[in-house]
Amino acid sequence: MSYILNIETATTNCSVSLSKEAEILVLKEDYNSNFSHAESLHLFIDDVFKEANLEPQDIDAIAVSKGPGSYTGLRIGVSAAKGLCFSLEKPLISVDTLEALAHQMQIDFGCIVPMLDARRMEVYAAVYDSQYKQIRAIQSQILDEDSFKEFLEQGKVYFIGNGVEKTKEIIRHPNAVFIENKLPSANEMGKLAYAKYKNGDIENVAYFEPFYLKDFIGTKP
Repeated sequence: MSYILNIETATTNCSVSLSKEAEILVLKEDYNSNFSHAESLHLFIDDVFKEANLEPQDIDAIAVSKGPGSYTGLRIGVSAAKGLCFSLEKPLISVDTLEALAHQMQIDFGCIVPMLDARRMEVYAAVYDSQYKQIRAIQSQILDEDSFKEFLEQGKVYFIGNGVEKTKEIIRHPNAVFIENKLPSANEMGKLAYAKYKNGDIENVAYFEPFYLKDFIGTKP
């Protein structure tokens, strides 16, 4: 029996779950945290342990959403996960943020495009088939009316994530289906993290870094 603590902070949703095998036991999240993850994250971690009636030492691994996403959000989540791994002497598992987001959709045919807002007209996006096999790698791309055209001409394409709001204003193809108001969540991390845990697919805690996709550029407020 394996317990895994799952941490998701790649967007405004501060999300923490505790899973047994692939089953989510407890989920705590705040979709409207507005990147106040530093304030909420450790409170949520304490809460899931209390609600599951477990101690931190009882878990077998810690999983973290690795990106892409918000630079600050990813740093907070990964720093917390690595700190717990060091203190509890537990392995670290990384879960692809867009893959977990894709798992919020269940379809029989077509493609799933999880996408995160990367400011202006840019998004971080990947493409998955109905069995969650990645058929186009993660890219940082600027949207136009021909974006994802090769997939849209083959069948339904389901767009999900906080990049949907601006995408639906540009892509007018009849095969485009827009799933709004969805963000990555620790709820979908449990089964992905458990699969990696069973396969011994873990990270080097000392050297692991989030997958930013783009370099951070600081600007004056």
